[in-house]
Amino acid sequence: MDNIPFGKHFSDHMFLMNYDIDKGWHDARIVPFGDLILSPASMVFHYAQEIFEGLKAYRSENGEILLFRPEENIRRMNSSAERLCIPQIPEDIFLEGLKQLVELDRSWVPSEPDTSLYIRPFVIATDDHLGVNASLSYLFAIITAPVGSYYPEGLNPVRIMIESGDVRAVRGGTGHTKCGGNYAASIRAGKRAEEQGYSQVLWLDGITRRNIEEVGAMNVMFKISGKIITPALTGSVLPGITRKSAIELLKSWGYEVIERDFTVDELIAAADDGSLEEAWGTGTAAVVSPIGEINFNGIKHEIGGFKIGEVTQKLYDCLTGIQWGKVKDSFGWTLRVC
Repeated sequence: MDNIPFGKHFSDHMFLMNYDIDKGWHDARIVPFGDLILSPASMVFHYAQEIFEGLKAYRSENGEILLFRPEENIRRMNSSAERLCIPQIPEDIFLEGLKQLVELDRSWVPSEPDTSLYIRPFVIATDDHLGVNASLSYLFAIITAPVGSYYPEGLNPVRIMIESGDVRAVRGGTGHTKCGGNYAASIRAGKRAEEQGYSQVLWLDGITRRNIEEVGAMNVMFKISGKIITPALTGSVLPGITRKSAIELLKSWGYEVIERDFTVDELIAAADDGSLEEAWGTGTAAVVSPIGEINFNGIKHEIGGFKIGEVTQKLYDCLTGIQWGKVKDSFGWTLRVC
């Protein structure tokens, strides 16, 4: 199971629900996993009116199946929907459909250490009409896929490149949403970084090209002189659920967490004078990804001796411990499905 390709194999069923302007959301159902039939004129293909989410189901040591803060994913998806002019999905129907789907396909939730069932809800515009306006019909779907450990060889620091050419998003755009266009815009820079041996791209803002925003498909945090600094949610940064959980944990441990505009010049200066003690990304797939080196304009800057920092390791252990039911959940973040 550790070597299973991410997002290649899917469980037996999927949840579907339709929206029409005259009916609203209707016909919620769980059906066998299979292909969708769509008109070539469906608006999603031409104007990219779509949104998605990502979360996981975990099998605890005693066999229980747990979700981690699913209500946060539901709220964020509806926030994305508002920006993309997609009708709000009733939260109770969303959560109940999610729970029933996971329970039905519970045999697909793996039990090996550090494995999980990845859950992908998404909405697409289905009007067969060529015209730049909001669709009058939509399809909401949830599919799931078992995934192995994100770190089959262990939790190791990664090397990242700061992108100074392309931008991922701008304030006032769709950067705070989970929509495919944001990720499509990131592919070229990611490909360039990969060709040079780097795992991720660290994005700068689209206006000044100086403020740090995200790393790859994750939020990013830095421990500088004992304080935790992370870019503020100013509209072009995704409000990550793992990010939010990490901040709440860090504050509960007594760390000062500062959310603000944070420039690349500050980052490089901290790396050079040694005050940059740790850096890591946070996201659903990896949970916590330690950063051991950054490259800016061809100059490499090592972080923490290219070793996993104490706070990074503690965050990873605590978050994953809560998710798999190994650590007491004093925050009430987990939801038992069955």
